[in-house]
Amino acid sequence: MGFKSFRDKIQVRFILVGMAFLGFMVVYALRVNLSVAIIAMTNTLQSEDKNLTMHCPVLNDTKADNHTGEFDWDSNQQGLLLGSFFYGYICTQFIGAVLAKWKGAKYLLGGGIALTAVLSLVIPAAAQWGFTALVVIRVAQGFFEGVTFPAMHNLLGKWSPMRERSILATITYSGAHMGTVLSLPISGVLANSDLFGGWPSIFYVPGIGGIIWFIGWIFIASNSPAEHPWISEKEKRYIESSVGCRKEFRTPWYSIFTSIRVWAINVGHVTFNWNFYLMLTSLPLYMKTVLHFDMSQNSLYSAIPYLLLWFLMTITGFVADWLKNGILSTGTTRKILNTVGITLPAILLGTIQYVGCDRNAALAMVTMAIAFSAIALGGYQVNHLDIAPNFAGTLMGISNTFATIPGFVAPSVVGAFTHIQDPYFGWLKVFYLSVSINVIGAVFYLIFASGEEQSWAQSDEEQKEPIVTGN
Repeated sequence: MGFKSFRDKIQVRFILVGMAFLGFMVVYALRVNLSVAIIAMTNTLQSEDKNLTMHCPVLNDTKADNHTGEFDWDSNQQGLLLGSFFYGYICTQFIGAVLAKWKGAKYLLGGGIALTAVLSLVIPAAAQWGFTALVVIRVAQGFFEGVTFPAMHNLLGKWSPMRERSILATITYSGAHMGTVLSLPISGVLANSDLFGGWPSIFYVPGIGGIIWFIGWIFIASNSPAEHPWISEKEKRYIESSVGCRKEFRTPWYSIFTSIRVWAINVGHVTFNWNFYLMLTSLPLYMKTVLHFDMSQNSLYSAIPYLLLWFLMTITGFVADWLKNGILSTGTTRKILNTVGITLPAILLGTIQYVGCDRNAALAMVTMAIAFSAIALGGYQVNHLDIAPNFAGTLMGISNTFATIPGFVAPSVVGAFTHIQDPYFGWLKVFYLSVSINVIGAVFYLIFASGEEQSWAQSDEEQKEPIVTGN
């Protein structure tokens, strides 16, 4: 078989999406590993807040969790540390979108992941230097990782044909959740091992993995089908006939920031991320302080919700494409999926008080709340590509900027609520707050979201075509 024949059989867009899937696995492994590591790093004998009684007793089948970690951090410090990543992350969402549109997304995405991985190798040393040094490194990691989602959205806008848009985006971003699924239990195993001294290996392993991934990405990826060295002419024509060879034109900033359709996406993104980042950063702490699972149980059970989320997310991508290709309009599809994926978790979190200290029931409800949220990813997350494919990366940068705020607010809220009272009652307040945010966000998106490309998002040539501005 000659090279031309072999090339014609390869679908480069699927290879690119496969590499992106692996890249986002690394991205989230680098992001969530601290959630487990902090339990191994903290001296629970010294750091537990004083004068607090436990509403839920420790069960006989739970191993004693009083371990002598190296660092004496109270719940407020832990909340600050868990949220510090997002202080850097929020700074580069918009910058990432602009750079991807201006210079291309290939090296921006790859470099963002690679630099975050390198900094992961520094974390064990930074922790020894002091709490402030560790916070600074985590902020820097967030800064470099912040460009990844806007850059990827830019690539998807150029590489994903209209009929495959939902599934290609879903597969790509599901890598993030698979990274969480693998990172949490592996981090628990590494923390209890002798590899690199135990908990430091939690940062070394994904750091090395990120550097290896970057090398492969450089050889496989390109900014667009037109720039790819070994894509077949057939595939390139297929993609470009659907996506279009769009010329660059001025970004309509005023129209973007005054569009209610854009603000619907922003609100939907913030709403989803409140629950997501709350659990991503603090679920292991909930497992430890309220449900009293030991380290091995904690890391395993914390991963199960994200395995189910990953599975449902993949199914949702197929369902979304099926619904909007001849059954429902794109806008109606987005609204239904987003509403279901936001309200179901709200119901589960709002009723968790009724199971009391039944940790199996509480674990089941939290697990289902996280898993069912995957349905919303067929709503707001790909909606940027619907309403403004020319500016999908820019819109993702904007919405992800707002949606990063829960990343540092949520763990701080957990720290504040659980610092002054029994963690059980503190977490109930956290869940009630989450329900309120979910209801408001779901209703706003349901009313104002759209699935049609907006007139301000089109070039002068495209605007000559009739434009539908309904749902």
